[in-house]
Amino acid sequence: MYEGNALASSLHVSASWFNPFAISFSALADGVLLGIFIYWGWDSGVAVNEESEASAEGPGRAAVVSTLLLVVTYVVVSTAAQAFGGTKFLENNSNDVLSVLGTNVFGSPWDKLLIIAVLTSASASTQTTILPTARTTLSMARWGAIPKIFGDIHPRYLTPTVSTLGMGALSIVWTVLLVSLNPAQDVLGDSITALGFSICFYYGFTGLACAWYYRRDLFTSVRHFFLVGLLPLLGCVLMFAVFAKAFHDYSQTGAGYSKPLFGIQIPIVIGIGTLLLGIPLMLICAAKYRAYFRRKTEVAPAGLLDAPVEHAASHL
Repeated sequence: MYEGNALASSLHVSASWFNPFAISFSALADGVLLGIFIYWGWDSGVAVNEESEASAEGPGRAAVVSTLLLVVTYVVVSTAAQAFGGTKFLENNSNDVLSVLGTNVFGSPWDKLLIIAVLTSASASTQTTILPTARTTLSMARWGAIPKIFGDIHPRYLTPTVSTLGMGALSIVWTVLLVSLNPAQDVLGDSITALGFSICFYYGFTGLACAWYYRRDLFTSVRHFFLVGLLPLLGCVLMFAVFAKAFHDYSQTGAGYSKPLFGIQIPIVIGIGTLLLGIPLMLICAAKYRAYFRRKTEVAPAGLLDAPVEHAASHL
């Protein structure tokens, strides 16, 4: 046991805590699905590269650095929490872990700092939800894949207006419906799980698209093969594997927080249902915006990967 004010249920840190092979693949897949949701949004710097200084390389570095900082923060905090209170203690206080830990670790009034941390984190999460989706619809509108109105830019702030307001309004409506129609907020927990399906879906295709776009340069050097070929494809396979495993696990009876709908677990209803909803919307757009949907797949210009960053960025 530790000395000081550590709880009787405290645990000594073990190397097995950091070994992904020490748990079952099912538990690992569930953890990865939750982790995908946690880390999703921290690549927002890439989405707003056109509005950033040093737009050719700054946003990419910001995305990598912020993700690494997030990994370190989560690992340190989760390790310290388990070591201090033990897993049983955390499980018994799962509804208010931060307040309980704050009271035991910091005492009053310093425990209120955790509340401030949660509020600022919630604000950041809100921004990282709206920004990438708004810029995605902006790009789609500019390319002629969806109505042009989503490409409107504010004359003063030079940011997408309809896309930002639309994504923000959609998020508010969804949250209000979940909270008002389900006071116990069981569905809110399931919706977080369900969002992982969408993230796995488009992150997986992003990895595939990267390898396909640079297909002519994959075998020009070992570096190119690994960075724009093998690693993106491995990421693609991992995302789709987690998607399939999560679909299997969350299809089982009692897998979600809330009661199933027509015998289907709520994470599947929301996660897969929203993806399926996109199919008729895509078909409608394909019929109306034929020029975009009939474009040939692109390939990176020769030598793009070896060009200076500023020159390469101008081709993307």
